[in-house]
Amino acid sequence: MADADAQKQLAAALGRVPSGLFIVTARQGDAETGMLASWVQQCSFNPPQVTLALRADRPITAWLTPDAFFALNVLDDGQTDMIGHFGRGFELAQPAFDGLEITRLPSGPVVLDEALAYLECQVVARHSGGDHDVLIARVLAGRMLSDGHPMVHVRKSGMHY
Repeated sequence: MADADAQKQLAAALGRVPSGLFIVTARQGDAETGMLASWVQQCSFNPPQVTLALRADRPITAWLTPDAFFALNVLDDGQTDMIGHFGRGFELAQPAFDGLEITRLPSGPVVLDEALAYLECQVVARHSGGDHDVLIARVLAGRMLSDGHPMVHVRKSGMHY
């Protein structure tokens, strides 16, 4: 019983590590997609870089290889509609942006016009990290799109989403 209680306590404590909520968008040829991500963190000032941990079986990860471009759209704390829209993710051939106001960056990925901010990124490294892949990406550009506060996510359990 002590082991079960220890696991429950570990899951609760790990779940209290806060994270933001973001929409990662990528493009390959004429196809483009997006997904909800929460494990994102700045990891370097010079050069500016971020890390992302993405479940290895998500379709978008096939495109996020070294040198690939993507956009990291920062959600405002009121954008719960984006969680519903991108929460389950999209297959690579599905239209992910129907009905949304978007801008395409010259490097390819989509910026959600209603996002709080965005970062234009390029993958510099990718590593296996258990059931997730950890990407390190250089931030090439970024912009605030509105005033507001970023959405913060705290889970009840650190053992699942």
